[in-house]
Amino acid sequence: MEISIPHIHKIEGDAGFWAKVAKTGKVEELKFETLEGLRQIEGMLVGRRIQEVPIVVSRICGICPVVHILNACCALEKALEIKVSPLIILLRKLFLSSQIIQSHTLHLFFLSLPDFVNVEDDFELMKKFKKESQAALKIRDFSLEITKIIGGRKVHPISPRIGGFHKMPEKNDLKKILKEFPSVLDSFYVLSEIFKNLSYPTLKREINYSSLYSGKEYSFYQENYVKIQDEKITIGDFYSDKIEEDLKIPPVKRATYKGEPYMLGSIARMKNSGEFLSPSAKNLFNEFKKKNSISDEEYFQNIYHNLFSQAVEILHFLEDSQNMVKDILEFDLKEPAPEISARGGSAFSARGGCASGAGGKITRGSGLSAMEAPRGTLFTYFEIDDDGRVLNCNIITPTAQFLTNLEKDLKIILPDILKLSQEEQKRKIRALIRIYDPCISCATH
Repeated sequence: MEISIPHIHKIEGDAGFWAKVAKTGKVEELKFETLEGLRQIEGMLVGRRIQEVPIVVSRICGICPVVHILNACCALEKALEIKVSPLIILLRKLFLSSQIIQSHTLHLFFLSLPDFVNVEDDFELMKKFKKESQAALKIRDFSLEITKIIGGRKVHPISPRIGGFHKMPEKNDLKKILKEFPSVLDSFYVLSEIFKNLSYPTLKREINYSSLYSGKEYSFYQENYVKIQDEKITIGDFYSDKIEEDLKIPPVKRATYKGEPYMLGSIARMKNSGEFLSPSAKNLFNEFKKKNSISDEEYFQNIYHNLFSQAVEILHFLEDSQNMVKDILEFDLKEPAPEISARGGSAFSARGGCASGAGGKITRGSGLSAMEAPRGTLFTYFEIDDDGRVLNCNIITPTAQFLTNLEKDLKIILPDILKLSQEEQKRKIRALIRIYDPCISCATH
């Protein structure tokens, strides 16, 4: 028996599914196929000046350009041994939080919810859930406004650069944002009611969860460690020794951990750092477990709970962002940013770019940075030469890392759905794929 889905809609990018299943229920072949052409962005970066790199890297994806541009900046800063100020770090964290909020909100309501309520058309969905759709749009628009204030525009931001930003945000804009938080949080609670009360399918198995980890906070921006299977590993060792890249199945390089699949994203971050969620987010999580009479262990054995984990994270990052805006407003954003010397003598301004007339020469070096994208840990690595040009580049995206885990789950559910109609089989397969929230554009960069 063959099951074929040429195009899976309601995911970011273009992908399909194909499987061959024996009458006994044994899955003989299974492929989650990415259907986008390889753009070879890493290859295009070789030879380019480092000042051009972040803006090019951000074009990998239109949904999550923020994490790509920030991770590129941070990797190059490590190569140049540049230290950025606490203000720049705060702004970057707020910037990254805004992207996670908008991406999760889009996925929750418009991409994955239709699978649970059997409504495919977006307009029908918005009619059926009028109040909730308005809440989702308000949260998403609010987060995109933060992206615009810090990044210069809502899609493919242009302000971030090595060392900081081309232009700092205006305090008045941040003050306006601060006033909006209470009403946006109200909108979140309207939206969250749907996901608290959904009937989630059960797919019970042990899963390897991987995410950045500090043991001090809910880690998402530049940590030194990754946590997986209760093991704490430096990002350098995880990237170079533990991740095994498979380049034989173009256009996606797939990664495994010691040859085994692993999962990233919201559910992984909550598994590894859930104790550091904001109080309200932690309460929401505990209410869900109590309502469904499940333990922590049972929650994290079911991949379908990735969807509710995204809802919990929206609340956490909204509350965290509110506090960050308050902290940022304590700084003098008009104060000229100091020049920061890179190794070799070249100077960079914290507001971005090489300082005019800066003497000295950039020294050859390399840098690896890891940040949490909405879908999981993003690794960005650069080697640069003495002239400040890229010698080598490697970007490992979250989707490339969890594809093997997704295929393992698909193999588990296939035997259980063979007695269903062909259309119902496809619906179940699409629903599981969308729970993962794959980003095919990132995976085929």
